[in-house]
Amino acid sequence: MLKNGLKKALVILAATFVILTVAFQLLQDKIIFQGVRLDASYQFAFDQPFEEHFISTPDGHKINMLLFKTLQPPKGLILYFHGNRDNLQRWGKYAADFTQHGYEVLMMDYRGYGKSTGQPNEQVLYADAKLVWQWTKHNLPKPPAQLVLYGRSLGTAVASHLATEAKPSLLNLETPFDELRGAIVPWLKPVFSALPFSYEFPTHQHLAKSDCRIVIFHGTNDMITPMSSALRLKPFLKDADEFFVIPEGAHGNLREFKEYQVKLAQVLSQ
Repeated sequence: MLKNGLKKALVILAATFVILTVAFQLLQDKIIFQGVRLDASYQFAFDQPFEEHFISTPDGHKINMLLFKTLQPPKGLILYFHGNRDNLQRWGKYAADFTQHGYEVLMMDYRGYGKSTGQPNEQVLYADAKLVWQWTKHNLPKPPAQLVLYGRSLGTAVASHLATEAKPSLLNLETPFDELRGAIVPWLKPVFSALPFSYEFPTHQHLAKSDCRIVIFHGTNDMITPMSSALRLKPFLKDADEFFVIPEGAHGNLREFKEYQVKLAQVLSQ
């Protein structure tokens, strides 16, 4: 009887795992890419000057971008790659953190986010980011004195990948992870660590191929991308790179800390 009970338990466990695997495969894109679409006629509204642009992709889609202008003589251009949620109406407000330091900021919405068409996946995010970078070389009045790549959360993998080709003067990463699987919070690891991921987003591999200066910002109370995941990036940093920890900082509020604003100002002034 004990043997039959054990066999029954193993069958139930195996069936549960199969169900979880299938469900995870079906829902994975919805979990990772949480974009909110906007109608093509939507009018963005911000408290600073900006221009709206579109890029046509080789496979017939449109990528929506916003270029935020600084009121100072421009020091350079920041290509900003946002997190996995919402759209540019939310993320555009963060441009002020950089325009106040004399940088113009170009933000793209990933496919399926805002006015950008199509469906996102890892490889198209990388390809579209490269298109945005190439667009700057042909459509800005003059080449920026400095090119800075800034990635936040999911965007850290996108920015890191682009850095291997664009060769920026600086790569800033806010709340990064070493790879997508590594971003699982500890209490969910027993369930999700064994499930098959369709995407890797291996930030650590991209950093290993990058020779630009790298600055990382991470908070100790980040419940989305754990500090443990970000710390696994430290072996890929060079002597001149920095890993800046903000005590009590969470995943979405680092800009509210004076320590972040002071350090960001210092980094952008160098």
